[in-house]
Amino acid sequence: MMLRALAYVLFFAVCLGGMPAMAAERERVILWPSGAPLAKGTAATDEPFVEVYPAAHDAAAGPAFVICPGGGYGALAADHEGTQIARWANGLGATAFVLHYRLGSKGYHYPAQLLDVQRALRWVRANAARYSIDPQRVGIIGFSAGGHLASMAATLFDERPEGTTHDAIDAVSARPDIAVLGYPVISMTAAHAHKGSRKNLLGPAADDDAAARPLDTDTRVTANTPPTFLFQTDEDAGVPAENVISFYLACRRNHVPAELHVFERGPHGVGFGLGDPVLSTWPDRLAGWLRDRGFLAVASRVPVQGTVTINGTPVSWGMISFAPENPRAPVATARIRNGAFKLDEKLGPVAGPVRVTITSSSADTPGVEGTNGVVTTTKARPDAEPWRLDFSGPGIPEPLVIEITR
Repeated sequence: MMLRALAYVLFFAVCLGGMPAMAAERERVILWPSGAPLAKGTAATDEPFVEVYPAAHDAAAGPAFVICPGGGYGALAADHEGTQIARWANGLGATAFVLHYRLGSKGYHYPAQLLDVQRALRWVRANAARYSIDPQRVGIIGFSAGGHLASMAATLFDERPEGTTHDAIDAVSARPDIAVLGYPVISMTAAHAHKGSRKNLLGPAADDDAAARPLDTDTRVTANTPPTFLFQTDEDAGVPAENVISFYLACRRNHVPAELHVFERGPHGVGFGLGDPVLSTWPDRLAGWLRDRGFLAVASRVPVQGTVTINGTPVSWGMISFAPENPRAPVATARIRNGAFKLDEKLGPVAGPVRVTITSSSADTPGVEGTNGVVTTTKARPDAEPWRLDFSGPGIPEPLVIEITR
């Protein structure tokens, strides 16, 4: 009977499109195979490790993320703040490594967690060739207490805490190239600090402000802190928005590129905010930020300037964008004022073919119906081919003259 039942299962599986997929075991890499520093034993909870989520094979080395799930330093929200994030990163062409760091609930306190995240970043870089990773595009993503750990990685990367092993891997840089902080714990001492995270992280020293204060990561931001993306909800009562805002303001004071999104609704621990039509847009904002910072694809850029006219009159106000063929490469956008626009080499279009889009005030095109007071076009005339420019040639491009007839 068992064989007959199995035959029926296989028959229906084939009819529905093939054999049932067998879930491949996820690669799990122990960060210190010979034993972690400060370890209290040899159980699974004593051995920090990463779960590897490889990106689809590409001829070029791609970006990577170390992902730090939250859980108040007492547990790990390894699904919605780990696995789901890793698979999203795979969709952007990035290899992801979900970090299972040591926890206060298992007797591990600072600096064990800092050792673990530094080791993970160094290990990824040291093994870049193995996973086809660009070692200069290794980012950190963290949520809640994992966001605090990610913020320590972004600010304390030069520290060598007790237990640093000083082996070949520990000679590699631990500085992330990008930091992403989702509703992060930032302060350990302010009124808006998350007390549970402080207790689990510091253990016996939890009541010692002198021990906690150096882990207020908003006070540890410097000009060397990597570009940072932050998001939060105003409704979050577990880790209030003052945490993320203080880190953002510290980035501003230190001239660190940063982008902050605070959504009105949503409790703590929302992850992707799946099912919420507003909150679930934050990953798209992040993907755009990563793309336009050049993190998702390596591409040289060129300076460009020029003028735009409509029926011979300079565009009063508008935007011009240059979108490359590679959807992961940066899209360059410049404001048009009184017909003129200009982008330097840092922000200009990628060196290669691009599609041009111009958005202008509908006041510049009387009689042409627009949307929300603007008119968008990709052509010089309604019957013309869309603009397609190629900036792959040597030297600085000649000023562009774009004339629109309506």
